Amino acid sequence: MIKWAFQALSNEDRFGLLFENVDGSSLPLCTGLLGASRQAYALALGIEPDDINRCWENALLNPIKPISVDTAPCQEIVQTGEDVRLGELPVPTWTPGKDLGPYLTTTVMTMEHGTGNQNTGVYRTYVRDENHVVVNLRPNRHGHDQCATWWAEGKAAPIAWVIGAEPAFQLASVAALPAGAQEMEIAGGLKGAPVELVKCLGSDIMVPANAEIIIEGEIQPGELDAEGPFGENIGFMMAEGQKAVALVTAVTKRKDAIYYGITSQMPPSESTVLQSTANAALVFKRLRHDLGETAIHDLYVDLTFGGQMAHAIVSMTPAHPGHGMKIGRMMAEISSFKRITVVDEDIDIRDPVHMDWVLNTRYNPAVDTVIVENVFMRGALDPSVPRIDGVKMGSKLVIDATRRYDEADFSMPPRETMMKALDSWNEEGLPEFTVPKRAQLRIDKS
Repeated sequence: MIKWAFQALSNEDRFGLLFENVDGSSLPLCTGLLGASRQAYALALGIEPDDINRCWENALLNPIKPISVDTAPCQEIVQTGEDVRLGELPVPTWTPGKDLGPYLTTTVMTMEHGTGNQNTGVYRTYVRDENHVVVNLRPNRHGHDQCATWWAEGKAAPIAWVIGAEPAFQLASVAALPAGAQEMEIAGGLKGAPVELVKCLGSDIMVPANAEIIIEGEIQPGELDAEGPFGENIGFMMAEGQKAVALVTAVTKRKDAIYYGITSQMPPSESTVLQSTANAALVFKRLRHDLGETAIHDLYVDLTFGGQMAHAIVSMTPAHPGHGMKIGRMMAEISSFKRITVVDEDIDIRDPVHMDWVLNTRYNPAVDTVIVENVFMRGALDPSVPRIDGVKMGSKLVIDATRRYDEADFSMPPRETMMKALDSWNEEGLPEFTVPKRAQLRIDKS
């Protein structure tokens, strides 16, 4: 059912699902909530959709440190040792008939040995049996590298899965934050208040106190098992081979816990909406504040591939000839976006109709296109780029669709005339509508 919600409904019309009668489990299951749409994403933060980038910008510039608490809703019920029964949780098989089995698709927390530094990320996790899981931890990702600091000492690495945390934490945990940024501090910035944390029962990992469910575990060095295939958010089944096995040592939860899992698979999906929305905001902040490109007004990443193979569109007011292409090249270098399109501020970058218009009227492929070659592809999942000697080197497309020449006036009546006509429309009782942003931008320029 959740697949139909994403495959058949428009972004604005999608919604999450709550299943209250789940075979084999007493817990309800929900999915698709936070990433149903940009509107749902904004609602989770208590803001308007057009304010998402600015909200993230503020959170990155003004992080708020978390606070510790001694008691927490997520530890109202405790199962440890032989009482652990992962089969009691309604963990879905997200691609029935194709996935290896049920998968946890939620935030994973790890800790660096010696420093106590923590990391959060989403690493798919295969539920092998009642108290063992197999985690897709890949080298050169923070979660794996933190676990490796324990394994290097011959020790088991602590790990925890956070299920159903407050929205700000979940949204921060899926973002590709810059090095040094702390997810829980950014989450505090997003919500405008500290995130409350509580210590795990069996390790020093600090987890969100208000989460629905916490799964605690440990990974012994060198213990591996098969992981995959799994339906990934690029739209293909992916097999990853041998991955780290974790022994689950505890499951804690609320008395009225609800299981939450992020749905992925064929795009668009909840996973791609979450990633694209966060990554757009991160690059927006980097361009405007870190690189000083204040001519940029807005940035949108398509909801299909999130951050790994995405099409990013930026609106700006060019300060000089070639400024649009400069921004496009910059974005190609500092991000994982595969395609970048740059337009003027009078274009609604989230409207396919308006984008099609601008590409047909302001874009000359022969002179406004640059292909950036021999780029290291951070998105290891890209099936269009072959892996050579273990490395993927691909290319990126940059399109400058900003105005380069004087334009004629828009073929729209003046604003005064259009607004008078709108009043007459409403007086006649014709079907109501919300003025599309593309129309408003054109009227304002007329």
